[in-house]
Amino acid sequence: QLQLVESGGGLVQPGESLRLSCVASGSTLDDYDIGWFRQVPGRKTEGVSCQNKDDGIAYYPTSVRGRFTISRDNAKNTVYLQMDRLKPEDTAVYYCAAYRTRMRACPGVKHGLSPPGYSSRGQGTQVTVSS
Repeated sequence: QLQLVESGGGLVQPGESLRLSCVASGSTLDDYDIGWFRQVPGRKTEGVSCQNKDDGIAYYPTSVRGRFTISRDNAKNTVYLQMDRLKPEDTAVYYCAAYRTRMRACPGVKHGLSPPGYSSRGQGTQVTVSS
C-alpha cells in the first residue's frame, strides 16, 4: 500500500524559497499522477501543482504559476515542490497525494481544485511565510 510522507516545510520570509519533498513507500510513485495541495483552516483545500505520470505535463493554478515547480526523482521514489518568491498568502499545510491515471485528477489543479479519489495522501508539512 502506497504511503506518502512530506517534509521540507518551515518558516521563511517573503521572497524566499523552500523545497518540499514527498517520499513514497510501499509502491512506486511512477505508477501515479502526483499532486501537491494546501490547506488553510477554514478554507477549501487548494490544488497547487499536479503532474501526469504518462506525459509529464504539470498543471498549476494562476496563484502559483511561475513560482512553484513540481518534479520527480523516480530513483528516489520522491516528488518535489520547489517554491520560489514565497508570499504570506502561501502560508498553509502542504501535502502530496497520489492518483491513479484513470482518475484524470491533474487538469483540475489548473483551476486550483483538489480532486477526490486519491489513492494515498500524506499528513502534510507546515509552510509559514512571514516577516
